[in-house]
Amino acid sequence: MSKARMADSNWRAVFGHEEPYDEQVDGIETTIDTARDGGYTVIEGACGTGKTMIALTAGIDLVRDPDTDYERVLVLTSVKQQLRQFETDLETINDALPDDSRPVSGLTLVGKADVCPYNRERVAGFDDGNVYDRCETLRDRTRDITGEGGETTAGSLAGRARSQQIGLADSGTRDTGGTFLETTGEATPYPRQLPEYSDGGPVGAETEYCPFYARYLEDLPEEGSDSDSAEAVPYDFTTAGAVTPEDLVAQSVRHGTCPHSVMGAVLGHVEVVVGNYYHAFDPRTVGSFTGALLDESTFVVCDEAHMLEPRVRNLVSEGITDTSLRDAETELSRVIQPVKFEREGRQVEGGSKTADADLVRAELNDSEVSIEDLDRTLEFVQDLRSELDRRVTAHLDRKWGGWKSDIAALEDDEVPLRDPAEPAEDELSEWAREAGYGDADWTRAEAVGAVVERILNEAESEDRTRSSPAVGRVLGEWYRRGHTDHFREIELERTWNETEPADSWRRAYTARLALHNCVPSDAIGSRLASFGGGILMSATLEPMAAFTEVTGLDYLEREEDRPVVERRYGLHFPAENRESFAVAAPKFTYDNRGSVDESNPTRTHYVRAISKAAALPGNVLVAMPSYTEAEWIADVLCDRLDKPVLRDASSDDEATESLKSDFFAGEGKVLVTSLRGTLTEGVDYSGDRLSAAVVCGVPIVNTSSPRTKAVRRAYDDEFEDGFVYALTIPAVRKARQAIGRVIRSPDDVGVRVLLDERYARESWDSVRPYLPDDGEFQPVSPDMLELGLERFRSRLD
Repeated sequence: MSKARMADSNWRAVFGHEEPYDEQVDGIETTIDTARDGGYTVIEGACGTGKTMIALTAGIDLVRDPDTDYERVLVLTSVKQQLRQFETDLETINDALPDDSRPVSGLTLVGKADVCPYNRERVAGFDDGNVYDRCETLRDRTRDITGEGGETTAGSLAGRARSQQIGLADSGTRDTGGTFLETTGEATPYPRQLPEYSDGGPVGAETEYCPFYARYLEDLPEEGSDSDSAEAVPYDFTTAGAVTPEDLVAQSVRHGTCPHSVMGAVLGHVEVVVGNYYHAFDPRTVGSFTGALLDESTFVVCDEAHMLEPRVRNLVSEGITDTSLRDAETELSRVIQPVKFEREGRQVEGGSKTADADLVRAELNDSEVSIEDLDRTLEFVQDLRSELDRRVTAHLDRKWGGWKSDIAALEDDEVPLRDPAEPAEDELSEWAREAGYGDADWTRAEAVGAVVERILNEAESEDRTRSSPAVGRVLGEWYRRGHTDHFREIELERTWNETEPADSWRRAYTARLALHNCVPSDAIGSRLASFGGGILMSATLEPMAAFTEVTGLDYLEREEDRPVVERRYGLHFPAENRESFAVAAPKFTYDNRGSVDESNPTRTHYVRAISKAAALPGNVLVAMPSYTEAEWIADVLCDRLDKPVLRDASSDDEATESLKSDFFAGEGKVLVTSLRGTLTEGVDYSGDRLSAAVVCGVPIVNTSSPRTKAVRRAYDDEFEDGFVYALTIPAVRKARQAIGRVIRSPDDVGVRVLLDERYARESWDSVRPYLPDDGEFQPVSPDMLELGLERFRSRLD
């Protein structure tokens, strides 16, 4: 018997419920056993399996086992609701622990925008768009004033701000409102506006600083001591249990210290850290914040793992906008100008924001970058932006003809820089070579960008995010990356800028040089290899062989001898509570259905089937392949049904939340959405919130897109069948996610309908092989669907 199975009673001590399901027992013990050997457990479990509790129980048991090297659990999820589920289950675990047991410490990671007191209350000029730059600038100023050779101490700065509030309180200002900074219902010790430090100099020379950060610096242990930054945390996080972002802010501001700094200080000391994929796979987030967590002492949980491949593909892809190129050009000029003017015996114009020539030379002397390198990079960036402009203009002239006379009608577009189906050198690289730019011009840009940022931040005494480093990094990657697994194009995103000329494409578009990582399996696999072990789980991972290939898990098993163990757990709720149909309706493809303004037999079939399902009692979800098709069927259903029909559209979170609230309130309704929207994954429709779900068609992405063609070709080279791996399987997972919204608990009752013959019949393009082999979705004809729905309605009655 394995160690894990011998230690059965140990994990039960941190299991949050009285009795686990059989699937949970198997899942927890398998995960513990596999992780002890440095491996990964891959679980496809239907809703209700208790996957969250499986992962937390196994991970916490490993962390608390003195015979393992695991120090923490790192949870990664792509869905906010699932993040909340991990927080809830961690609280459940702590509530179930004996009174004499130490609670499991936990922390949820969020960005500065969510925890900065000034940004949360939108004071002192803060907003989500500038919070990072504002924060870094204020931190730098605070350190400059209080650091070695500084003019005062951090404690004195925090005290100054506190005394301003006390003075205001003594004067009775609080009653007039708006003077004290409050957030999360907690009063802070400081005024609403940023305090200023003055060393007694002239009026206007005062320096803004952050009192919260000053308090944090004051609480830090002295350098050289055996203590670490965790001593600056104003509460005992080892006994606080699971700390949510709201808890973190409240406890920090009550003490007057910086919540984001406290989060960073606690990060390496808690037992469970909950975050998203950015915290493990985004190079910039890892480099600046979470890198210390990504080692063999961490047990990683990848939740909603069916999204791992597409999300990581986006995170490890690169790009720079035309605006970034313009800003980098300006930054380079500002660094070069003082040296150039000095050589020419000219003075820099008054008020011009440039660096001092002595500062530029000093920084260059400390680096391997010369003034000639700056000149050459500036010339390269200028020519690159001119070539981008030329290519966009030529593309619009070819595709849209008289676009200048109707610029407002332009739509999102792509300009491929090679044939996406034939890997070859991209046209921009070819242009650069013919223009006389060689390997060194691409690769030196990264070092140049770093030097430019350092010079400008020193010159302005302000630590801001500059464009030059990002431009340099992308140019370096553009040169280094391959041409099969990476695809280069110009993306045109529809925006509107009134400041640009009326006949310029820049008025209507933001252009971006994009470097897409088509096959992220290496990036995923190498990151997973850095952890001690873990679990990847979702309700929709089948086929498992394809999943382990595209995530690099098979490489870990084959080349690094790390075990990868698979488990599948189906629905264990009462079968009599559900009906599941795969309906052999005509394929819902564009060739069959045509545009939304057409009337043909295919659309007639779908109108009839959807109307029958939507007329069932209670709430019904109808998921279409696109928002355009969703709008079409919503209009049709409004004329055919007596119940309200709600239509989802591509919108912000606030609008989506409002729509969900309307759907859940009152009598039964129909909610129509796109399979690529946010209402078909990660939304809780448990209880009587949903009685039926209908999925129409197979939501394969637009195969005419150059980027999609490039991904398919790259997958053809990497895997057995590029179309299946890159397009078909992800589409079926989308459909399964939507259809899985219905049955969420043992008491749920509902109907699930997959509407398209590709789900029901074997054919050259059938997707039935990619459905679980559990016999749930029996193929039926459209007529039999009506009989089945009537039978189920009778059962409900």
